[in-house]
Amino acid sequence: QVQLVESGGGLVQPGGSLRLSCTFSGHIFSISIMGWYRQAPGKQRELVAETNSVGSTNYADFVKGRFTISRDNAKNTVYLEMNSLNPEDTAVYYCHAVLRRSERSAGVGYWGKGTLVTVSS
Repeated sequence: QVQLVESGGGLVQPGGSLRLSCTFSGHIFSISIMGWYRQAPGKQRELVAETNSVGSTNYADFVKGRFTISRDNAKNTVYLEMNSLNPEDTAVYYCHAVLRRSERSAGVGYWGKGTLVTVSS
C-alpha cells in the first residue's frame, strides 16, 4: 500500500504565501516523478509543477516565478512553496507521484487526497 499525504493548505490573503508538503509512505522502491496538480471549482485538474529524480523541474506558465517545487528524496517528500498568491490560485491541490514498488515493477501513478488552498481577503 502506498499513501501520499498532503499538508499545508489553508486560507491566505492575496499576496501571501503557503508551503505545501506531500509525504509518501509504504512499500516504495523508487520515485521518478513528484508533482503538484490543482483543481478549481468547475475546472479540470491541471499541472502546477513537477520534478524528476535528477532534479529537473517543469512549471505551468501561470505559476512561473511565484511557485517553487522541491523534493527531499531521503524523506520521500515533495514541497510546493507558493508566493504572491492571488484568488485565481484558489483550488484543491493534489500531490502526484510516479513510482515503482519493486525493482521489476513498472512506474505507476498515485494521487493524494488533496489539500484546499483558499486565497481571499
